[in-house]
Amino acid sequence: MKIEIWSDVACPWCYIGKRRFETALAEFPHRDSVEIQWRSYQLDPGIPEHYDGTELDYLSKRKGMNPAQVSQMFEHVALQAKGEGLNYRFDDVVVANSFTAHRLIHLAAAHGKQDEAKELLLSGHFEHGKDIGSQEYLTGLGSDLGLPEAEIAELFSTDKYAEDVRGDIAEARMLGVTGVPFFVIDRKYGLSGAQPSEVFTQALTQAWQEANPLVAVGSPDAEACGP
Repeated sequence: MKIEIWSDVACPWCYIGKRRFETALAEFPHRDSVEIQWRSYQLDPGIPEHYDGTELDYLSKRKGMNPAQVSQMFEHVALQAKGEGLNYRFDDVVVANSFTAHRLIHLAAAHGKQDEAKELLLSGHFEHGKDIGSQEYLTGLGSDLGLPEAEIAELFSTDKYAEDVRGDIAEARMLGVTGVPFFVIDRKYGLSGAQPSEVFTQALTQAWQEANPLVAVGSPDAEACGP
């Protein structure tokens, strides 16, 4: 079973959705047969590489949202995150363009470290006030993952993996994805948003049963008790 997850590093619900999905996957009896692929998505591709202002400033000014409404939204999201064991600190969030961070995730995928990269970037952004647009931060994170230094440096001297990121975003558009997180199971089932873990469990079970139907063996006339 293959599960593709479209997600943005700068999306608070994406981290919550990751945790809820992981909870369901940990209890799924066929989890060792599940392949996970993280796909790139940008909620705001036009954001500057570094935005001069807080997350509250960004949403209220750039998105035209009421500051009081934004603060209430932060409280609600932080509470939901806490329920998944995450400690969101919106006052410390550094607003930055996530494009290069997505390229780093593609590089990590080439070395079997995609999920680890995704986890560190989400945690760094929402829990530790890290700058996901900073060359210094991304370089250090790549080194911590054990990625080759020369390949990390290529992210800042070339456009390597840029087409991969754009391709993910274009494919999301073709699938009708308008928000993230968005989970696609075997290109048959789509789940939008940070669904409760129970919904993920139901989807995993249904998809597995359809892909692996029970095959009856033996004689249908063998003795058995009925209702």
